[in-house]
Amino acid sequence: MENKYEVVIIGSGLGGLSTAYILAKHGYKVAVFEKNTQFGGCLQSFVRQGVKFETGMHYIGSMKEGQILHRYFNYLSLLNDIELSPLDPTGYDIISFRDDLYHFANGHCNFIDTLSKKFPQNRKDIENYVNTLHKITYNSPYYSFKDFDNINLIDPEHVKISVNNYLDGISNNETLNNILAGNSPLYAGVKNKTPLYIHALISDFYINSAYRIVNSSDTIAKSLIISLKKMGADLYNNATVNKIICDDEKAVAIRLNNGELIDSKYIISDIHPETLLDMIDSHLIRKAYRQRICNMQQTVSTFTVYIKFKDNTVPYLNSNFFKYRSRNVWDCETYSDNIWPKNYLYMHQCYEKNQKWAKGAILFAFMKYSDVLRWQGTTVGRRGTEYETFKTIKADKLLAALEEDFPGIRNNIENYWTSTPLTYQDYTATKEGSTYGVLRDVTSPMQTFISQRTKIPNLFLTGQNTNSHGILGVIISAIITAGELVGRNTLINELKNIY
Repeated sequence: MENKYEVVIIGSGLGGLSTAYILAKHGYKVAVFEKNTQFGGCLQSFVRQGVKFETGMHYIGSMKEGQILHRYFNYLSLLNDIELSPLDPTGYDIISFRDDLYHFANGHCNFIDTLSKKFPQNRKDIENYVNTLHKITYNSPYYSFKDFDNINLIDPEHVKISVNNYLDGISNNETLNNILAGNSPLYAGVKNKTPLYIHALISDFYINSAYRIVNSSDTIAKSLIISLKKMGADLYNNATVNKIICDDEKAVAIRLNNGELIDSKYIISDIHPETLLDMIDSHLIRKAYRQRICNMQQTVSTFTVYIKFKDNTVPYLNSNFFKYRSRNVWDCETYSDNIWPKNYLYMHQCYEKNQKWAKGAILFAFMKYSDVLRWQGTTVGRRGTEYETFKTIKADKLLAALEEDFPGIRNNIENYWTSTPLTYQDYTATKEGSTYGVLRDVTSPMQTFISQRTKIPNLFLTGQNTNSHGILGVIISAIITAGELVGRNTLINELKNIY
């Protein structure tokens, strides 16, 4: 292991790997340090009894040629290594309220036409909604690739209105307004808090086009790692960083668990900001900044069931199924034991194009960290019998909810495995196992905004806690962070010529 680099990156999630790729492409000597055996953060996957499961990145959007993610994937040299399977364009997402099903269709016109068949009196409202999403998204230079004078990801006015307040104002049809927020598990939306721009970035992204990644999202991490090694970058797994060493003016090195020091001109963190601050005892980090970061509310975590089906028993579902027990999609993150789960998200794993039968599926429901707080401090596989019993009870409830919508499906399950907020916290080092990191809040937009810059001039942040989460949001955060070294206009000009 070398002991000096131009850039050290802590964490190998999509943000860390993408930032590393951009900087290595521009000639920087880069090293990535990952605490786990497997690189990739939320791109990681695992195999149980021959079935491969994704852990965080389950489907992507805007991947037709010329669309925004296709252009970023091209820039990151990912296109030749990633195989995609398109979701059903007539209903890539299905929102279920009791027995009523509502389909989200690909393409702005198709989206409008499909929902208007259910709500003919509200066609104009749906048109206004779709146009607003598109306007919000493409006002950003990181989506339109226009020249810009500031580094805002999004127009500040769209940070000040919540998703639900906006939706409540677009029509007099409460059911429609809730359906349009039916994909809120994709951003863990909280009523009166989550900004409209978060919803807009996610929703417009998938309306354009929607795909599953064949054979799991870890292919993205593997492709980036191959490219990084070709460009001379170094990547170290099982390498836990436990301290950032600073002098009177800046960061100068990282310290690993084994005591080894690695000097670096720049340090970039792809881990949760609070976890990073635990590694820094320098006076350069002011108390007020530390308190603000540490007091931020996190998005809720999830309880997940990973399902292996018996062979050739369950037809492959080429849509994502969002279920709600009532016609109100909000407040599903607040519950008592007797009314959990209020909602769930059900998705099949894709292993080949034109797949006929489902081999594996993932079933999610929101879960508060407080539900597993009693086992805090334990490690994977060593949490005890009470924890295993807890997981069995929760899995049974969640599978029973699935059975209500897909009668007989439990008879076709060969085996299943589970994860909790503790699992997610252990593997991603995300505070409280938070699904999407820090909760953005319209009531205190600046307090819940985290810049890529820190109070230490050569220490930067990347990943889902800066600007926005999701595959597109994280890649854009990498562009913004790498732009601090390379120059953001340089990167935008490069992207203008990529299709």
